[in-house]
Order: sequence, then C-alpha cells, then structure tokens
Amino acid sequence: MATATWNSAVLAESERFETVEGNIYFPPETIRREYFRASDTHTTCPWKGIASYYDIVVDGKVNQDAAWYYPDAKPAASNVKGYVAFWRGVSVEK
Repeated sequence: MATATWNSAVLAESERFETVEGNIYFPPETIRREYFRASDTHTTCPWKGIASYYDIVVDGKVNQDAAWYYPDAKPAASNVKGYVAFWRGVSVEK
C-alpha cells in the first residue's frame, strides 16, 4: 500500500502504483480530487513527455505544483500515463 499525505490529509492511497526514477505514481482513480486544483505549470521530460501539475489545497493552505502527471506520456513511459506523483513536502510512503 502506498499513501501520499500533506497537511494531515490523505491525498492518495493505493495498492497499485508505479515507481519511476524513485517517484511513486498513483493511478488517477486513487487520488482524492477534492484536494487537487489544476495548475497552469508544464514541464518537459525528454523520455516521459510533457508534465502537467496540480496545486494541493488542504484546509486553505496551498502547496503549489506539488503533484504532477503525464496526460499524454511518450511510449517509454506509457505505464504512468495519467498517474500522479508528488513532491514539495508531500509525504509518500509504501
């Protein structure tokens, strides 16, 4: 079981996940969408593709761009297409 938490809130929890470059990626259906707000931020990974970001919002506190995902992952990263990973103080444990 992998769990992502921030500001005492469980953001995602799943027995199914993918690990890529040391990051745990959660299936999109396992995130608690009430804590996620779309961000305008995008970055590019040469082999995974263009990443989109979410701000995490819990009890009025915002963790900007703390989650990312690849909506149209390149073939080499097709196993994480749409899956969500975290950073910036979000605790991820498995």
